[in-house]
Amino acid sequence: MNARYPVARPRRLRCTPALRRLVAETRVRPEDLILPMFVKEGIAEPNPVGSMPGVLQHTRDSLRKAAVEAAEAGVGGVILFGIPAEKDERGSAADDPRGIVQLALRDLAAEVGDDLVLMADLCLDEYTSHGHCGLLTPEGEVDNDATLERYASIARAQAEAGVAVVAPSGMMDGQVAAIRAALDESGHTQTAILAYAAKYASAFYGPFREAAEGAPRFGDRTGYQQDPANAREALREVELDIAEGADMVMVKPGLAYLDIVARVADAVTVPVSAYQVSGEYAMVEAAAEKGWIDRERAIMETLLSFRRAGAAQILTYWATEAARLLR
Repeated sequence: MNARYPVARPRRLRCTPALRRLVAETRVRPEDLILPMFVKEGIAEPNPVGSMPGVLQHTRDSLRKAAVEAAEAGVGGVILFGIPAEKDERGSAADDPRGIVQLALRDLAAEVGDDLVLMADLCLDEYTSHGHCGLLTPEGEVDNDATLERYASIARAQAEAGVAVVAPSGMMDGQVAAIRAALDESGHTQTAILAYAAKYASAFYGPFREAAEGAPRFGDRTGYQQDPANAREALREVELDIAEGADMVMVKPGLAYLDIVARVADAVTVPVSAYQVSGEYAMVEAAAEKGWIDRERAIMETLLSFRRAGAAQILTYWATEAARLLR
């Protein structure tokens, strides 16, 4: 039997900052954070992303500097998205050894490879002229099985360039199995896979598509990304990815899908990540610019919500700033 008021006064444990820190149930640490970064081929200076204040399309040099800053702040890892100078139907730059992500991975492996976990998004949308996440059939549909061959080749190229974790995001059936087989057959048995296992067809990706220059030229991605109405389907996708060899799984987006984060975290024993996506970032920045919310408090509250829901890692564009605040 629990005590009741006036003997029980829960506010006792809230009355000072020191007490609140002492009994806090959930904490965010700098090493829980992963910084998404964009690197663009053929630019002389970093380009600001208009819809994401503070986010840049980096040059190789500015990427290195930003990665060093992230490492010094204590951030756990970075994940790279590449923007090639030229695109074609099959996304040839994605697995080119001289492609922008492969070059950037080599730069970062030399600069911060001992201090940060180097990750790379593994998809085709930033590299294809049509902007979809896979190869197309003559009818304009994404060809699932033909795309798996491209993903396997990209995984090998990223592993050769020094990536520690590949992160397949295309939501193709069988993508994790194809990538695991390709990595193992090429001797990269220690390269881990962070699967975008439950990636929803969301309205919150708009600013990212400006940053990555990867918006589809026709149609949308509802044929391969998940329906926002479905929760049990996410658990099935996660189960399949783990069975195929995923070392970690991700839910994307984050704030609108905290219930999915919690259900996945309760169901699996591998680490679960949540991606605080571009639209979530942009909403906070825009509201703060208007003076409608306290920016720093909102940032830290959203990060805490991911950890409270069960996310072990959080991909966030505020990673470096938040890490500094946490320290």
